[in-house]
Amino acid sequence: MGSVTTPSAARRATVSLFSRLRTAEGQADPFPIYAELRAQGGGISPAPWGGFLVTSFHTCDQVLRSSAWLEPDTRWRERQGERTRWSASSSREISRTLPALNPPEHTAVRRAAGNFDRATIDRMTPRVDRVVERLLDTVMERLHTGEADFAALVSEELPVATVGDWLALPSADWPRLRELTHEQVFTQELLPSASQLARSDAAMAELRAYFLDLVRERRARPGEDPVSRWIRTWDAMEPDRDKADEAVYFLALFVLLAALETTSTLLSTMALLLVEHPDRWNLLAAQPDLVPAFVEETLRYDPPTHVISRVGAQDCLLDGVEVRADEMLHLMVGAAHRDPAQHSRPDLFDPHRKPAHLAFSGGIHYCLGAPLARLEAQTLLRRMITLLPPLTLVRTPSRAPRVAFRRLLNLDVALA
Repeated sequence: MGSVTTPSAARRATVSLFSRLRTAEGQADPFPIYAELRAQGGGISPAPWGGFLVTSFHTCDQVLRSSAWLEPDTRWRERQGERTRWSASSSREISRTLPALNPPEHTAVRRAAGNFDRATIDRMTPRVDRVVERLLDTVMERLHTGEADFAALVSEELPVATVGDWLALPSADWPRLRELTHEQVFTQELLPSASQLARSDAAMAELRAYFLDLVRERRARPGEDPVSRWIRTWDAMEPDRDKADEAVYFLALFVLLAALETTSTLLSTMALLLVEHPDRWNLLAAQPDLVPAFVEETLRYDPPTHVISRVGAQDCLLDGVEVRADEMLHLMVGAAHRDPAQHSRPDLFDPHRKPAHLAFSGGIHYCLGAPLARLEAQTLLRRMITLLPPLTLVRTPSRAPRVAFRRLLNLDVALA
């Protein structure tokens, strides 16, 4: 006789799965746990702490493209109360950046931000080429005497050099800005601890002071950099100069955070997938036209962001499940990318496939910096297989204690 799973039993099972996600083993390979979660709840299941977990690719894609689902913005966070994670100062601060805004605020700010259009990417390409070649030269110097940490020498350096140069930030500031970016991300994690939130609060306060100083400096001595252009744009939109400066600050903050954290993870993951299987290196060396496809398959196979959250604009039914207005959906993007209903043999890394993925979100919140991330990843991959001899993985990398935002702490390689 079959057993019936009660709501309390399902809740305990989900709690157990998330406990395993928080372990070193779960962070190294969360995908079997995601498969259990999908099997347990189908495409959508209740989260133990409230709201719902979505593992279906189709449903995640539907939610991201629909105006019926909103970002958990400042007003939503205020409604959650003072003694919640949403009341943390870093949470309130991040809620005022572009990715956390809803229309009409989002529409105005995105228009003011501009785009990484083809002309902008073309202007940035020679700079990215030069930086990649310099970083790979450093890797080769280290490899002549032993091993090299590719994450530290390349993946962490390329994004900050690219965006730091674009924003005209002093290169002496780049290491500290990178550290602060890693610290603040905990406020965007799925279930941050009190100590992690405290670290995010401190990092965000320092970032706020840095960028407000930068905006004041650019206002006094404007140039042709993006921050100076944003000041001119916002001055035409907002008569209150203090409000205009704060709007520019939030744009500069958003660009830094978006350009560093997830791009560095993409670069490290891509390099890991390349070096852990020699046949992949040989394949790309023989077929360099596969480089863009290799990058896209990396974004599907193990995206930098594994969770994207939305809240309901109104009561609705989603895949037959009743979701109330203001309830949160956690779109488990990392799980959705391995949904067998979307991709055949989803656990196989296959650069020949043409994958659909949600690594850059979707709808009006599709990532503004996606062209820049692709430029950095494709340039790095092409230069690796051209300038470096085949590399091999020395040891299994360690990972940061996160669920939503993946990050390799090291990627130690040697000559094959």
